Amino acid sequence: MNRSTGFLVALLSLSPALAQAEEPVIDMHLHAHGADLNGPPPTHICPGGENPTHDPARPWPEVFGEWLRNPPCSEPLRGSASDDELMTETLEILRRRNVVAVTSGPYLERWREAGGDRIIAALGFTFRPGARAADEVRELLASGRYGVFAEVAIQYAGVSPDDPKFEPYLAAAEELDVPVGIHIGTGPPGAPAIPGMGKYRARLHSALVLEEALVRHPELRVYVMHAGWPMLDDMLALMWAYPRVHVDTGALCFALPRKEFHRYFRRIAEAGFGKRIMFGSDQMNWPGAIESCIDAIDSADFLSRDQKRDVLYNNAARFLRLSEEEIARHHER
Repeated sequence: MNRSTGFLVALLSLSPALAQAEEPVIDMHLHAHGADLNGPPPTHICPGGENPTHDPARPWPEVFGEWLRNPPCSEPLRGSASDDELMTETLEILRRRNVVAVTSGPYLERWREAGGDRIIAALGFTFRPGARAADEVRELLASGRYGVFAEVAIQYAGVSPDDPKFEPYLAAAEELDVPVGIHIGTGPPGAPAIPGMGKYRARLHSALVLEEALVRHPELRVYVMHAGWPMLDDMLALMWAYPRVHVDTGALCFALPRKEFHRYFRRIAEAGFGKRIMFGSDQMNWPGAIESCIDAIDSADFLSRDQKRDVLYNNAARFLRLSEEEIARHHER
């Protein structure tokens, strides 16, 4: 062994994060949206910082918008300035960190063309004006074009998964054996006061809103995006009663203080559900969120190295039923 090779081996042995840098990651929660998704670009956000306090003398959207433009931290996650920049910067991180991402959004096809097989196409859905009818969703899922029905963001429309009007959508996903990723948990702070989110309700953070749908659809594969935060006991109860239910880390990995993020997922892991936690960055228009979220897993001292690999890759590979060939290809990049 020559001197330079010996130095590299020593460096890798001292730095687990560096040693794992080329191991594959599956991001179950990526958005192909425009740079203006959270306001006129660029917006920035403090990872793991405190949320703003609201004096109702000023409108909340004004306060929140100002907070995104001038975040109160020295190293915010920087928002992209344009749609092209957002796609380019995000795909560069996917390539560098060997990430394959379940991706939905209006620019999905453009991102998939540029990102190739690093992008797993997902069909997003919510009940807003112009929402796709159940028959159209069934047809799209049957086409084979989409590997996942996600992000299902009906919480923003004030709709519970057990609402009868959502029933035919779940029936289509179950019949076609397409996994569903549904938003149950945190949205932006002050969501009900933000234009377009007036029907958002905190009570729908409870994972138990999914229970009757699970009873009606016993073969449905489903993962709870944002893991029902902060209603941990409800989430644990649902995972105990329905062993097919998985969770993703979602926006919790950058929106919450790191200590709270770790507290929440420590409980889920220590309750015996470590094989059902999947990595998801919820990257919207801050590309650095992907790496910030990977770091949140790497720094979790309550997880062994094998458990971290489960969260970052193995659990999602099993949930998505990736073939041996696909898994081998991800490891050979």
